Order: sequence, then C-alpha cells, then structure tokens
Amino acid sequence: MKKILFLLMILAGMLAACGGPQPVSTAAPAATLAAVPSDYAGLTNPFGAEAVTDGQALYQTNCATCHGDSGHGDGPVAASLNPRPRNLVTLNESAADDYLFWRIRTGRAGTAMAGWKGILSDEQIWQVIAALRVME
Repeated sequence: MKKILFLLMILAGMLAACGGPQPVSTAAPAATLAAVPSDYAGLTNPFGAEAVTDGQALYQTNCATCHGDSGHGDGPVAASLNPRPRNLVTLNESAADDYLFWRIRTGRAGTAMAGWKGILSDEQIWQVIAALRVME
C-alpha cells in the first residue's frame, strides 16, 4: 500500500511539473539581472556602428533560433525551452555592455543559453552586442 501511495505521489508531482505552458515573466528585466563578475565589470563595446552588419549576420546564424529574428524571444524553438529565451529588446533597456558580454560568453546555468566562448571570438561577441543595440 505504501508503495502505491508513493508512486501516486510521484506521478502527481510529475503531472504538476509538466502541466502546461509556463507563464512568461512580466517582471522588469532590471529586477532579474545578476551582478556582473569582476572579470567582466566595466567592459564596454570597442566597436561602433561599423560592427552592426557583421553582428547581425552572426546573430542570425547563432541566436535567432532561440531569440527570434528581431530578438523578442520568439524564435522557432523558443516555445520548447523552459525557461523561454529572453526578450533581448527589453533586456537592452537595462543591461550594460559588460552584462551582455558576460552572458553571451559564459551562458546562463539552468537555461538553454550556452556559453559562446570558444565558438565565437570576443570580437564576434562584441559584434553581436552591436547588433543587439539596434534591435527594436
């Protein structure tokens, strides 16, 4: 009897955890940004508008699948990810260059956001950030 009750409790917990789409957070991005590690704190993009075109191409190749063509977190695989990808247009309002560089380079534990260090050069990461800054 105890085994059956235990199995029913596990099944109920699994059903609750998988019980439908997860709500999209409406919290302000500033409230959820982690502190930038000291190794990255204060970094600023060394590139200007000249990097946007290259950054857009890199973004489309490496980021749009999750974050969407326009950065709104609505890429073709976004709905299957938990948590869903960030809306980068909204994130741009509160995230400084150092935060973006850190997150792109190292990823974010507990999410599908992989670290791009070793895949993209630091220059390419800065180019992607230049592209993010012009998204609307």
